[in-house]
Amino acid sequence: MATVNMNAPLCEGRETVRVGVVLTALQDDVVIGEEGRGLDYKSGKDKEAKSFSFDQVVTVDNIQSLHPELLQPLTESVSGGFNGALLICGASTEKISALIDQTIIKQVLADLFRRMLSQGKEELFISVSFIQFYPDGNAVDLLSPNIQALKLVVHPVLGSLVGGLCEVCVCSAEEAYTQYETCRQTLKADAGSISSRCSSLFSVAVEWELHPEEGESEVCRGRLQLFRLAGGASRTDLRGVSPLVRVVDQAQCEATTSDKILPFLLNDAVTGNSRTALIYCVNPQGLLDDETPSALALAQKARSLVTKATVYRWCPRATERKIRGNIVDQRNVMMSQGESEVHNTLRLAELTQNLQIVKNQSWEKRREESKKIKGKTQSCRTPDNNLQSSDHREGTDTMKYLQAQLKQEMEEHIREGKGDVEKVQERVGRIQQLRDALREETLKGGAAAEKSDLCQQSQLEYSKAQEQRRQLKEDHWRLIEEEVQKMERDLAQEEPPTEGPQRDLLVLTTERRVLVLQIEALRAEAQQAERDLQDQYHRHQTELHCLREESLQVFRVFRQVSEEQRRMSEGRYRSVLLEAVQDAVYLSAQNQELQADNKQLRKALGELRDTLAVRGEPTAELLSQQH
Repeated sequence: MATVNMNAPLCEGRETVRVGVVLTALQDDVVIGEEGRGLDYKSGKDKEAKSFSFDQVVTVDNIQSLHPELLQPLTESVSGGFNGALLICGASTEKISALIDQTIIKQVLADLFRRMLSQGKEELFISVSFIQFYPDGNAVDLLSPNIQALKLVVHPVLGSLVGGLCEVCVCSAEEAYTQYETCRQTLKADAGSISSRCSSLFSVAVEWELHPEEGESEVCRGRLQLFRLAGGASRTDLRGVSPLVRVVDQAQCEATTSDKILPFLLNDAVTGNSRTALIYCVNPQGLLDDETPSALALAQKARSLVTKATVYRWCPRATERKIRGNIVDQRNVMMSQGESEVHNTLRLAELTQNLQIVKNQSWEKRREESKKIKGKTQSCRTPDNNLQSSDHREGTDTMKYLQAQLKQEMEEHIREGKGDVEKVQERVGRIQQLRDALREETLKGGAAAEKSDLCQQSQLEYSKAQEQRRQLKEDHWRLIEEEVQKMERDLAQEEPPTEGPQRDLLVLTTERRVLVLQIEALRAEAQQAERDLQDQYHRHQTELHCLREESLQVFRVFRQVSEEQRRMSEGRYRSVLLEAVQDAVYLSAQNQELQADNKQLRKALGELRDTLAVRGEPTAELLSQQH
């Protein structure tokens, strides 16, 4: 695990998780304690009220009072080099989420940056990251343009890390909150209808050098983790069960946690090296509510968990030098024992990976990666209409230029087909490149406009349908809420108050009216959802038809290009074959002429030898020997 300085301040040590409860509505069955550190809750099923104790209990009207009690000590710890975690659970309506973002998240970031910048540190590095967690446990990095795969990595010095996680450098609280809002919007857009069931983690890492004047200065690191956990504490909650439920249960029974990223990080936040605060938003609702007692019990269980917070300090250069030394020693061991030992190879790979992780912690490298991420994010944004028309004109000009070049090359190839072999091959290669480029531009020009219009229309219709369903749910919820309030007023104003079966019959009658309203609301929402599903189906069929036509067009172009290539190859091979036949005929004729000349020379040589032999000259013997 991570190395720590043993001469850290005395505030290091064991500390319980601090818990604050936010009541989104006040009911008669919920009574806040006098000091605001507990509440009594009485449900319709229980005869006696249950008492719960917390560090602070507030309502949405005085939610700002959480800062001095829970949040300011958390940011103070992070600015001092500790790890801090803020867990936000419970009610997740649009109104509550917006309130949490504005009064909790934004204020925490502002307080943290104010503390860090007021310390006047010359060498300061601040970065943010954002992870989205789906209900099935899969994790996605929303700051990564390429959506890299994330995995847990345990480093001997740096501790537990999330491998493949991208970071963006920020300089102010406003820039950090802008990144947070952008990622939250991306989460809603990517997750769609299940966005309310997705959890998230927004992390802020602050690092500074303790002694910048030294060559190998230690680096102090603090990390603030802001968890937004979806789901409820009750097993019957329609949003699913909060990940905190399982983590708290396993922590109390000291069971091993899952290898998934979210449970592991949550367990480390509530039982590991961190100072943790939990804010649970509770929304008490009527007699049939099972979420409220489960949420209060979960929050009280979390308050009994203990963390072990320590200041984190390390020296990057010394750590890198030590790992390099271990790599050299491991290589010497492998050379002496042979490379066949599997554990030696695995050990070397582990040391190499640890060294790469340390090198990736360099501020310069992380700043360069942050610039690349920001650049890619800006380039991936949807262009406006002017840019789209400019790109369309540019694509048209490119197609005209490629067509002219291809026509010119084809004319030259037809006119000078029987030239040098290397020149012919070079010209054929240019023609092939021009055809490929022209085919790509044709596909882009033909399908880009239709795709863009279709995608924009589909997204617009989906957003419109989603807004209609949301408005319908809000209207139904408001109607049911008014009916419940009316029922409670009627029961309270009844004179004289009836007891026994008559009152039970009256309560059941009013509850039946509420249930009928709920059933009608669900039926209307189901019909609206079915209509939206039909519209989505028709749109998907249209998109599928467009994709099919595009694929057929690609195959037609590919077939046309293949046919043209085949005809060109066949013509070229025919010309080569004709030239080869002509060369063979010419060489055969030349061979026959040479054989005839050879016969004439042999005949003349024999006559010359006979003449010299008759004269008796010695040259005749030499000619006979040479022959």
